[in-house]
Amino acid sequence: MGMIGNLLRVTNSELENYLKDSTLLEAVIYEDESENENLTDIDKAWEGIIFLLTGEGIASSEHRLTRVLFSGQLIDEDQDLGYGPAHFLKPDEVLELHYEISKITIEDLKQRFNPEKMSEEGIYPEIWEEGEDAFDYLAEEFVAVQKTFAKAAQNSEAIITFIN
Repeated sequence: MGMIGNLLRVTNSELENYLKDSTLLEAVIYEDESENENLTDIDKAWEGIIFLLTGEGIASSEHRLTRVLFSGQLIDEDQDLGYGPAHFLKPDEVLELHYEISKITIEDLKQRFNPEKMSEEGIYPEIWEEGEDAFDYLAEEFVAVQKTFAKAAQNSEAIITFIN
């Protein structure tokens, strides 16, 4: 197991419903994850992706791109979906971040990949001694994040992120 990062594309009205009643979100998330085509599982790559985007881990990052996975806007601060509450981005915020991350290439990420610093800072999932394989894993999951943002931006959707 481990801490798995997830992005869920939702309509603005669905987001509003979840903000009014967060138990509705739990029902959607846990009914049958494999059947939900709007749910993107980025496995354990979430903090590694944040590091590649910001040069920092979650605990210390105040960089704008941290919002890609951790917006700081919570559905319900008292709700625990496994490892804390869900974060959300409204459709206009999704569009803004999509525009920024769509310009980031795998080569850009490669230049920011620093296994020594990532190990030193305890960046989850702490597999950085695997070098190139670890980078390939992060790159693949980052592309999944880019695709999720692109689809959400195209459809004027909100994105909910959570760790479970």
